[in-house]
Amino acid sequence: MSSEDGRTKTVLCHDVYGNTHETPIDQLQWRPSAYGIVIKNDTVLLLKQFGNKYDLPGGGVDIGEDPKEAVIREVQEETGITVKRPHLLGMESNLFRAAHSTDKSFHSLLLYFRCEYIAGELSLRGLDEYEQKYVLKAEWIPLSSLDEVEVGSTVDFRPQIRQCISGNTTTLV
Repeated sequence: MSSEDGRTKTVLCHDVYGNTHETPIDQLQWRPSAYGIVIKNDTVLLLKQFGNKYDLPGGGVDIGEDPKEAVIREVQEETGITVKRPHLLGMESNLFRAAHSTDKSFHSLLLYFRCEYIAGELSLRGLDEYEQKYVLKAEWIPLSSLDEVEVGSTVDFRPQIRQCISGNTTTLV
């Protein structure tokens, strides 16, 4: 894809380390994703990754997969926790460079779901090959410590959690 002056159109993609990468639009991969906000006993379920950083459990929605099914699957795979009744709380658009790759950049729609905790033990068993390189075991983080959490994502997910716990949520779907 070129602009009127013949130059390739580019966008700026960010990585989890705060770096910016100029990326040709025609090299972006499309990646809708679903993330779960699971709250239990005044704690929130977060993935520890990239050392001491945290993110919500979640990830890519497979082609043909319902985003609600995707968030249930992703939470289970990444944390060992079973959830149900996902309710869409909000969405963000994001351009990012994958931390585990030097050449893959994505345009992602991040769908945030409030999920009801069912059961399970924290586990790493469901991680895929790439996640095993940077994800540590999920943790239940006290909501009172949310501001102290170092974000391990190119989008700060904490406002979505705050919206969820404040009760100021409008279910979109």
